[in-house]
Formats: sequence, C-alpha cells, structure tokens
Amino acid sequence: MKKVASFICKHKLFIVLCSLFALIPAVLGMQATKINYDILVYLPDDIETMKGQDILTEDFNMGSFSTVIVDGMKPKEILALEEEFKTIEGVEKAISVSDITGTTFPIQMLPENIAEKVSKGDSQLMLVTFHDSISSDETLAAVEQMRSITDKHCKIGGMSAMVLDTQQIADQEILIYIAAAVVLCLIVLMLSLDSWLAPLLLLGNIGLAILYNMGTNYFLGEISYITKAISAVLQLGVTTDFSIFLYHKYEKSKQLYATNNEAMSAAIQETTLSVAGSSFTTIAGFLTLCTMSLTLGADIGLVMAKGVIFGIFSVLVIFPAYLLLFDPLLQKTAHVKWLPSISRISDFTVKHYRKILLVFIILCVPALYGNANTEVYYNLNKSLPDDLSSSIANEELKETYHIVSPSIILVDDSLKPSEIEQLSKELNALDGIDMTLSSALFSEYGISESMLPQSIRSIYQNGDYQAILINSTYETATNELNAQIDEVNKIVKRYDAHGIVAGEGALMKDMVEIADHDFQVVNSISIAVILIIMIFVLKSFLLPIILVAVIEFAIMANMAISFYLGTTLPFIASIVIGTIQLGATIDYAILLTNNYLNLRKSGVEKKQAVGDALKESCDSIFVSALCFFAATCGVGFISKLDMIASICTLLSRGAIISMGTVMIILPALLIVFDKIVLKTTKGFKGGKQA
Repeated sequence: MKKVASFICKHKLFIVLCSLFALIPAVLGMQATKINYDILVYLPDDIETMKGQDILTEDFNMGSFSTVIVDGMKPKEILALEEEFKTIEGVEKAISVSDITGTTFPIQMLPENIAEKVSKGDSQLMLVTFHDSISSDETLAAVEQMRSITDKHCKIGGMSAMVLDTQQIADQEILIYIAAAVVLCLIVLMLSLDSWLAPLLLLGNIGLAILYNMGTNYFLGEISYITKAISAVLQLGVTTDFSIFLYHKYEKSKQLYATNNEAMSAAIQETTLSVAGSSFTTIAGFLTLCTMSLTLGADIGLVMAKGVIFGIFSVLVIFPAYLLLFDPLLQKTAHVKWLPSISRISDFTVKHYRKILLVFIILCVPALYGNANTEVYYNLNKSLPDDLSSSIANEELKETYHIVSPSIILVDDSLKPSEIEQLSKELNALDGIDMTLSSALFSEYGISESMLPQSIRSIYQNGDYQAILINSTYETATNELNAQIDEVNKIVKRYDAHGIVAGEGALMKDMVEIADHDFQVVNSISIAVILIIMIFVLKSFLLPIILVAVIEFAIMANMAISFYLGTTLPFIASIVIGTIQLGATIDYAILLTNNYLNLRKSGVEKKQAVGDALKESCDSIFVSALCFFAATCGVGFISKLDMIASICTLLSRGAIISMGTVMIILPALLIVFDKIVLKTTKGFKGGKQA
C-alpha cells in the first residue's frame, strides 16, 4: 500500500486530470440509463400473475389499459375521440358503449346493470388498451399524448397514468434532492472542519464518485426511480465520514513529516486500514438487499454497494490529489472550528452507566412493541399526492363508478359459453364483486356476438384464451381484496386448472406476500452477514453481538417512533430501512470499539478506556451522523412521493438515533461486559492484555 500511496502523491496532477476526463463517459452513461417507475415489474417472472400479464401482452395485445372518464361529450364526439386515440402510437384499442349503441340508440335501452357501469349523468367510460406494458416508454408517451388531446374533457385513470405522474414528479424533484443534500451537508462541514475550502473539495470529491456510480448504472440496463432518487443522497451521507477521516489524518500527519507528500502517503495508508472493516460492513449491508425476491432490493443494493466502492476509491485516490494540489489555499482559508466538541458526554456516560443500562432495558419494551406494530401500506396510489391527475381520476372511478380493483381472468378458449356463463355467475355472487363482464353476459341480454364490434369481441376472446373482466369494490393490497382473490382463484380453478387471475389486484396480492417474506429474510441475512464480517474485523466473538444489538435497538426505536406518531409507512421503506441503517451506522460502533480495544491492550483500566475511547470517537461520530442526517432529512421534507420521503425520513432519524445509542448505550455495555469481551477477543488472555 505504501508504493500505491507514494504513486498517488507523486502523480497528483495526472490523477486530477483523469478524474475530470472520466466525467465525460459518466455523464453520458447517466443520461443513457433507463429509469423504471413501475414497482410491479420487480415481481418474480415465474409467478402466475406475471405469466398472466405476458399472455395479455402477447395474445391480447393488451400490455396495459386505462379507464377514461369522458365528461360532457355526445356519442358522436366520443366515437371521434376514440378514432383520434387509435392514431396514437402505442394505443391498441379505444372502446366505449357508444361502439354498441351508435349515435342514435340511447344508453338507457341497455340492461340496467351494464348501463349504470358505463354511464353516470353526462359522463361515460371509455376503455383504452395499449400494446406494451404498464411502464413502457411507448405506453407512458401515449398516456401523455391522450392527456394533451382531451384537455379538460377527460380524466385518465389506471396504473399507466399513475406511473406517468410518478415519473414527472421524480424527474422534477431529483435535482432538488441533491441540491438540498449538498447545501445541508456543506453547512455541517463548514461548522465542523477548520477550512472554508476543505468542505468544497470534500463534497466535490464525493460528487465525482456519485457521478461515476450513476454513469455505470448504464451497465445494469435500468434502475428504479426510487434508486435514482435516494442513491446520490445515500452515497453522500454514507461516504462523507471516510473523506473527513482522511482529511484529519492528513492535517495531523503534516506535523510529523517533512513534506506534504510524505504526510499524505501516511494518511492514505492509515485511512485504508481504518476504513476497510467499516466499508466491508456497509457494502455487505447493501448487498444483502439482493436476497429479496422482489428484485427492487437488488436494484437498490447493487447501486449502493457500487456507490460505496466508488466512494472509497475516490477518498483514497482522487481526494488526496486534490488536497495536495490545493494545500496552499487550504491554509489561507483556515478558520477555527465552530461546531462545539461533545466529548464531555463521556464523563456522563461512564459515571451513570448503570442507570443508562437500566433505562436501555426499560426502553426495549416500547421499542419492540412499536416496531412489531408499525403499520405499512401496499397500495401504490397512497404514495402519490391526492391532487395528481391520476389520483383524481382513480378517486372519481371509485366514488362514482365503484371501479376500485379491476382484474382480468384468463381461461382456456375451449370452455363452452354455458360454462363461461356459470363461472361469471359464481364470481358475481362473491361479496365485493359488483361487475363481471364476459361474452356470456351479452348473450344473456340478447346481444349476439355478431352484433358486437370486432374491437370488443377481441377483448374477450383471442388466441388460446378467453377473458372475463371483474371489478372489486375492495381497495388493492387490503386483506379483504387478497381474501377475495383467493376465492376467485378457487372458483376459476374448478373450471380451468390452468386459469389465471391477472391485473393490478392480483399483482398487489403477490407483492404483499413477497414483501412480507422479504422483510423477514433480508433482515435476518443482513444481521448474520454483518456479524460474520465483524467477527473477523474485530477478532472477537461477543463484541459483534453487542454492536449489532445496539444498532438493532436503534432500528427498532426508529420504526417504533412511526408507530407512536401514527404514521403508516410504504412497504418498501419498512423492508430496506433495517438493512441500510444497520450497514450505514454500524461504523459508528466499530470506531468506538476499536479505540476501546486499543486502550485496553495498552493496559488502561476499563472505565478509563471506555471514557477515553468515547472522547476520541464522539466528535467523528457526531459529524458523520450529522452529515448523514443532513443528506437525507431535506429529501424527507421536500419529496411529494411518499415512497421516497418515508425512506429518507427514516434514514435521517435513524442516523441520529444510532449516534445516540452508540455514544450512550454502547459504552455502558462495554463497561458491564468488559471481562467477557476480553476473554472472547483475540489479543487478550484470561481477560488481560496478552
């Protein structure tokens, strides 16, 4: 490592120029990276509902559909609007009841249960189907063009409209997220560092690492909008402390070495050894998200793990070069640190460690209870503002037409009309289902197949399958709807063992089941992996258990606060928060523990060792936690997307809670378990220095 460090110092100008030239492919890669705004595509491909989506796309040319509410238009105008919609690239069909009644036949002449489902007052429903999937570029562009054509006459509901609104908000806000994170971190660094220029160099260095990370996302094919929105601020929050550590080591080394190059070489070597263990745990924490069945976890995990690697490379290679080149300006812009030291907390912690331990034990009860009872929601509509076009349309569909959770049942084409009719009747008899549309329904009311336009017939029958459209009045991702879908599946399987229930409701049911499983698995794996890594890093058996227990308590307390505040969280936040907070803040505990072990090895008594280790560590932990808080809290306040706002709010709060538990609870535990810790840690024998 010494040769590498010397090379970096000797060729600092070359490294700076390379870092700037590398921005060109990074920016190009970032612009070319496809962003996905549909969470449902991250469901496993082999589940039945996803196979149903493939059948709808390939056999029915219906990768997605939107329900359009047409206001104040006559049948002739509605038919003309249908034709205009059909000219839009990506639109397969545009169908309304006017295709059956024409311009002269009154809708009221249709059977009442059909008429009331397609028309209310001066408004009427239109079904628009799209060739491609819900979130494809072609489908989203088609929905956007439909909105521009219809102006105020129509409201477009459905998943694609919701995804389009999500895309537009996320694209508008992403730069604001980054700006807020940078400004708030800059304030923290200006107060905590001793130079006006150092924070700018530090943030500029991290900015390079973020751009490299975002540019290389191109090779992943695509990333989710959630990953895009939080990866930059998370990378900033997680890797800032590495840069601060190098800067402090460089400033101290300059007092010991004759030249700046020698001082920086020593700082690089010491920083490499110091951040190796903590960076491994952070990377491992992110990578455990890849074990989720919901592949959104892998999306976030890979990007963030890659971001930490780029951050470490940038800190150890690029940042030293910039510090050396701008060293004269660093000295000219020096100032006194304005952020007060909090090292006096060590005296309080050591003096009152028994009381702290008692309070910790008491607090475990509400933390466990609150964490276990925190409510989450799975309905994607709830993560969007109520004033969006899609939200307004979906709410009107629900209130006026009682269309809440439409689904499509796919059965074999060989089923007889009588069987389809009987199947439809059984489905319609279920509580919560108020509409069943099939070819048999029209026959029942004397509307023969030949009387229906081909555009309508092709919706119900195409290729090897027949389709039955059903509507549930239950909200998606609720226990009521999930139980209803189970009943629908049982009925369908009696008529066709290979029948499939497809659509948003069925997809969200799978999402609920998979997410619940992922929540249990990913947390267990992240704890196990980080424990194993820390056993090797700390060369101890008991210490990793204590450290993980402290951070897990912080995670439970963080989640419990949401429960006691009455906050319902989006499901993805509850899954990823534990793994990210554990991986990102365990570093605080490792830093304190390493200092404690070094002091104990040098023969310092346990209370004195814990107190001195805390004095040496607390300012670094404080600044690191403040930077993490600053990078994420702004996004939590700003974002209109609850999926993003909730994750960042939890992370910002989690950074402060983890800081508090490491500074107050961990020292108390180290004092209490000191003897056992020494017996189970390499380098000590019989509880004493080896």
